[in-house]
Amino acid sequence: MIRDPREDAGLLALVQRYVTPERRYLKLGGGLLHPRGPEGDHARFLRDLREDADVVTADEIGTLLEGGWRERRTATWLVAVSRRTAFRERIGELLLASEVCCVGLAYCMTLAGFGTARDADLLAAYLERYLRRPDLAHDQSVAMGALLVVDEKLPGDRAAAFLEPGGLWPRWLRDAPHMRLDTDPAGYANLVRALCALVDDCARTR
Repeated sequence: MIRDPREDAGLLALVQRYVTPERRYLKLGGGLLHPRGPEGDHARFLRDLREDADVVTADEIGTLLEGGWRERRTATWLVAVSRRTAFRERIGELLLASEVCCVGLAYCMTLAGFGTARDADLLAAYLERYLRRPDLAHDQSVAMGALLVVDEKLPGDRAAAFLEPGGLWPRWLRDAPHMRLDTDPAGYANLVRALCALVDDCARTR
């Protein structure tokens, strides 16, 4: 069951501390790669994110991950910046469940940043389930991009079985009414790779 901060004082306090200041939850995503406004505002935003990644506790992250998409997106970025691989399985569970919208990119980026064989397993499990569901417009594209990024770090090629002719990826593209047949997964890999680099820069200056 998803916790609602309007009905949960403990969660509300964490939302006010980590999620809503400067509308952080809206800014965490691909828009960070193309910041608008004064350069100092972008630098301050990343600095504040680094500082909160340092001080947030594991229990607080766990509580935020029980909230809605705003809480989960913010918590996942805090996990990524602080490199808390202890949350790997929980992130994988949330990705697979796909209970809320607007968080899949954060989940996939975080697993790609961790970049181990287990992260590849979690991404592949998601793709095995949701590439069989062309009726669902979830996070299949970014998950494929993330798996390609993890493949760059490991021996073997986990993505190949999905991408081969007749595999789940081309079949999903063919049957999903919201997708174009010429969609290139490399574009999604570039997005995930760029976000991972931004997180790495953030983490190195902690």
